[in-house]
Amino acid sequence: MLSENEINRVLVVTAHPDDVDFAAAGSIAQFTDRGVEVTYCVVTDGDAGGFDRELDNGGMAELRRTEQTNAAKIVGVTDLRFLGYHDGTVVQSLDLRRDITRVIRQVRPDLVITHTPERNYGFIAPSHPDHRAVGGSALDAVYPDARNPYTFPSLLLEEGLEAWTVREVWLNGGQTPDHHVDITATFERKLAALRAHVSQTSHMEGFDDFLRTRFSQLAAEAGLGEGRYAEAFQRVSTA
Repeated sequence: MLSENEINRVLVVTAHPDDVDFAAAGSIAQFTDRGVEVTYCVVTDGDAGGFDRELDNGGMAELRRTEQTNAAKIVGVTDLRFLGYHDGTVVQSLDLRRDITRVIRQVRPDLVITHTPERNYGFIAPSHPDHRAVGGSALDAVYPDARNPYTFPSLLLEEGLEAWTVREVWLNGGQTPDHHVDITATFERKLAALRAHVSQTSHMEGFDDFLRTRFSQLAAEAGLGEGRYAEAFQRVSTA
């Protein structure tokens, strides 16, 4: 597994705007504070999300891209790639694998963070079908697609994107995490990033309390003690 000083570039691949902030914003803030380059690849624009349906016909998608861009700045991320797939209809496909492979070869990350492709029966929220489809496609893009120059040959021949091997993947949302990141020092920035998704979170009563309970529970499960907050991942060696 990668040591801390071996992680210089991170690519986060998520289904929707706000997914990264729920799952990993505290960890991302720690990466950027250390000078790690972080890129977000958001597969959909979240056009089926939110509650202000006056913003249909593209308005919601534009709003959510803006919210994600603002949230990213709070944790030190300015490089965002939106793939433009429709919210709620994502499936594992060769097209999606190719599009994620393209971003991997452009960014050339040491670490990819994405959704688990498995359904979580203990906590259903991370198991949105878009999440599982994106997680599965991202893993396929990491292995074998991005490292094989003969996969999606047009990426090399027409776009000049050389093959790249990602050394490790962190999966979020699964039932069997084996890696917990203490985010106590960056938790308030995680909250601020989530509040930036106004269309998704402003209607939720007790939202901050829910988050404090959820991420303090993860810290307790990791043995970090009271008053701590943690994010949880499953680490997958992919070198």
